[in-house]
Amino acid sequence: MTDAVADLPADTGASRKAGQFLYGASVVLLCAWVIVPLYFLLLNTLSSPEEVNSFPKSFLPHFDLGSLTFFANFQGILRALWNSVLVAAMTMVMSIVIGAPAGYALSRFEFRGKEAFRLLILLTRAFPLPLLALPLAVLFIRTGLDDTAFGLALVHTTLAIPFAVLITFSLFSGIPIELEEAAWTLGCTRFTAFTKVVLPLILPGITASAIFAFVISWNEVFAAAVLTIENRTLPAFLLQTLGEAPLHLKFAGGFILVVPALIFIFAVRKYLFAMWGIANR
Repeated sequence: MTDAVADLPADTGASRKAGQFLYGASVVLLCAWVIVPLYFLLLNTLSSPEEVNSFPKSFLPHFDLGSLTFFANFQGILRALWNSVLVAAMTMVMSIVIGAPAGYALSRFEFRGKEAFRLLILLTRAFPLPLLALPLAVLFIRTGLDDTAFGLALVHTTLAIPFAVLITFSLFSGIPIELEEAAWTLGCTRFTAFTKVVLPLILPGITASAIFAFVISWNEVFAAAVLTIENRTLPAFLLQTLGEAPLHLKFAGGFILVVPALIFIFAVRKYLFAMWGIANR
């Protein structure tokens, strides 16, 4: 019995070290999973066509900017970039305007079918978009929304709303309702209590939810390719342009598609960390 008790601290220390090792290894693998593809994308974008097709590859490129120069001078690329920014911005605004009140209602009110409603929100993401392509195209043509940024933003908002609702629901649930009740006793209405007490606390999370909506819209290509012709977004434009393009131009197109989203996320990264803090209260 005494020997077993004496061995317990050693076993606990070994288990703790094993857990720390697994945690560190998981972090390294996750970072490699994200960084390595981005590195090879950058390497091939800044390399000459001969280096892109060569093997083995050098660790550093020789900085041949011919592929990027080709896209910078390519007709229609700036318009497609503007369309992507415009559609993503509208998607971001509409998803928050619709999703945040729904998340607040789910976190603050009890009503019949609440759990079923949350499940239905998740199931909307499981419905395959290709099945809706033809009905959406016919509907948009009849209503005049085809080949417009607003029409495409409506589709992207539908894709982003489930994330906006569930994220804001979890964040509103992390804010004690007693704060609002205290504001009510001091003369605030429900709306003023929300705007003066809850909204300042939840604003980082709202911003982070908007970031997810922006990224979803930025990366979406199927609806953009089906519902637009002249006003294509950048992913749909690159898909149409690079179908038969050489490999080095495909890498450059992927780089142009990825970099703006990375810059946007990096610029608002503090809101992501703030959301993490709110959600873990």
